[in-house]
Amino acid sequence: MAHSILKEITKPIKNDLDKFQIEFESALHSDVKLINTVSKYIIQRRGKRFRPILTILSAHICGKPTENTYRAASVMELLHIATLIHDDIVDDAEYRHSWPSLNRVWKNKISLLMGDYVLSKSLIYMVKMKNFKVLNSIGRTAEDLSSGELLQIEKSISKRMDEKVYYKMIEKKTASLIATACELGAITASKNEADHEALKVFGNNLGIAFQIKDDLFDLLGNQSETGKDLAQDVISNMITLPIMHCMNTADKQTVRKIGILLRKVKKNKQVTNELKQIIESTGGFDYAKKKIADFSEKALDAISAYPDTIYKQKLIDLVNYNGIRDK
Repeated sequence: MAHSILKEITKPIKNDLDKFQIEFESALHSDVKLINTVSKYIIQRRGKRFRPILTILSAHICGKPTENTYRAASVMELLHIATLIHDDIVDDAEYRHSWPSLNRVWKNKISLLMGDYVLSKSLIYMVKMKNFKVLNSIGRTAEDLSSGELLQIEKSISKRMDEKVYYKMIEKKTASLIATACELGAITASKNEADHEALKVFGNNLGIAFQIKDDLFDLLGNQSETGKDLAQDVISNMITLPIMHCMNTADKQTVRKIGILLRKVKKNKQVTNELKQIIESTGGFDYAKKKIADFSEKALDAISAYPDTIYKQKLIDLVNYNGIRDK
């Protein structure tokens, strides 16, 4: 169902996405045969093109897409892919979008070098845009992506995470890329600073809601639906919002029980189910769903002043799509 909704959302920008696709595939091309082989695999197994869609719609809501809009969309997708490749190596993940992960097919050495190659191509395309504000925005985002991941690892080791730190972490590791995707759409289509800020705020709040939704998938989804290893974050001792809320509100005995279960979770379905029952009974899932709704509302507020066009409606539809997506 969610796939058909996304297809409907992208209908008005089909030509734009075709132009983006040409730019993106051109960016990945190389004279090295192995790179092209791996690139072809990446192109085949890519996900929803969520960030390029946001870049193009953001350009349309405040102006008209330019060649730099498609370059910006390509940079965002390249950065996203580079981080996913590196994440899969760090997490030793076996699947991504229901396909075997790069490191499972080509092992870590080639995967790591391919991640570096994709990252370097994003930098080349960034420079091609010849816009200092774009360079500054993407540079800041690249820093946020890595520092957000390191913050998450640091907190998973110390087992200390409160909501303030959690939101800071997901703003860096997830929301920053989505916010920049929207901001770059505005920058490449409008000279108005207010447009740049409005779309950045929209993307930041949508990005936070997007990550909280992924937190729910980690415990509630299944591998066939999400295309990811079940409870991967829990297995890696990453504290997600439903678990955090549960540990902050439950009695000491329940918190102790959660701690024991978290230490025992190693792809053990029985332990995962027990953990889910405790989170459900203490309102952890409902709390996460409420936060998705809250941040979604903030995203919609950021673009409320724009005229009611088909492109604004599609951005609204994307916010709603995040609430119901099943992967």
